[in-house]
Amino acid sequence: MTEPSTTLDVPTTPDTSTTLDAPGALDLEKLFAARLHAVRVRPYLATALFALHTVESRRVPTMAVDRYWRCYVSPAFVDRTPVEELAGVWVHEVSHLLRDHHGRSDRVARERGLTGPGERLRMNIAADCEINDDVFGDGLVRPEGAIDPESLGLPEGELMEDYLRQFRLGPHTLSVTWLDCGSGADGLEREWDLGPDGAHGLSEQEIDAVRFRVAQGITGRPGNAPKAWRRWAEEAFHPPQPWRELLGSAVRSAVSGSGAGEDYTYGRPSRRSAGVPGAVLPSLRRSPPRVSVVIDTSGSVSDTELGSALLEVTAISRAVGGWRDLITVLPCDAAARIVHPLCRAEGIPLMGGGGTDLRTGFAKALRAQPRPDVIVVLTDGQTPWPATRPPCRTVVGLFSRQHAAWDEDDPDYVPDSPPAWARVVDIGA
Repeated sequence: MTEPSTTLDVPTTPDTSTTLDAPGALDLEKLFAARLHAVRVRPYLATALFALHTVESRRVPTMAVDRYWRCYVSPAFVDRTPVEELAGVWVHEVSHLLRDHHGRSDRVARERGLTGPGERLRMNIAADCEINDDVFGDGLVRPEGAIDPESLGLPEGELMEDYLRQFRLGPHTLSVTWLDCGSGADGLEREWDLGPDGAHGLSEQEIDAVRFRVAQGITGRPGNAPKAWRRWAEEAFHPPQPWRELLGSAVRSAVSGSGAGEDYTYGRPSRRSAGVPGAVLPSLRRSPPRVSVVIDTSGSVSDTELGSALLEVTAISRAVGGWRDLITVLPCDAAARIVHPLCRAEGIPLMGGGGTDLRTGFAKALRAQPRPDVIVVLTDGQTPWPATRPPCRTVVGLFSRQHAAWDEDDPDYVPDSPPAWARVVDIGA
């Protein structure tokens, strides 16, 4: 018996890891015919589809993947499913891995305190909604039972993290309780997983290479890919950097601190009311934080840095859980510009080019009603800073400089360092 190649090249011969002579054996001919159909109708996914190693498993309801790019397949499911639908399942499962749903689910679980198989099932459903809203059609048949946002009364075109906030398990989700796309979809290991030391798993370097090749295929002919895949490919070429993770961590820390997004409410009386007969005490309620992003658009900031600032706005949106309607963007050089609500970061005009005085940006951000809980400043640091600490938390993303700043009128000029009350993260360092 021979095993399929785990290199990134398309194999010239099919897998023969399971023979068709055994009773009830996996029908590899049908399964690989379905994969070939998927490659024909979605050629930009060919590298990813052929990188998956198939593992026969009778414990899997349909098909499932793990984070090491193994695809576990039920022989009974293959027998009863038409080739055209199997092609859709191939694309669906590999989409979980390309979009890193297992890694994203792990992060969401840590940040939101979501534990247990029920929450992981919600993550699987939310991830399916992200994939299935536009993956089928144009030669790819929708598999029977595939769940999409419309079936849950949710809007299309959103991310897993967004969908996760918008539904709970209940009567409307009873029909999908069988759903199990594996640990590659929600990060929770299954009993059938071969684990990191099992055979035929891809390394992190191989996984990155697969993603890069797929992203190249999509950006090379973007008209052939749905909008969600084009968005994914763009982000694949701008992978998170350590400093971006630090910036996200700083923002999350600021918005989760005591006082951020908190207010008193009588909607749920305080438990301390029991100790004060005849009085009703309010309790603290935490609402989603409001974030104002002030972007330095002065002449000393390059176009590359402005482009990076827009990427940081997207990262900031994710850091606070995707609440885009609570994030505003304020371009500022020597004067504050128009405040833009965050819909799509790439649609925000970054106008400016003059001198730098971000104190005007702070002042305009703090005049907003309601006032922001956190101000994030993206700047090269060549600006005067407010003399007093603002009444909210401040995070400064500082563009790195390859040479010292200078002023032709003052050769000894050294820009002021960000104040001690701001959390500073070096961007691009």
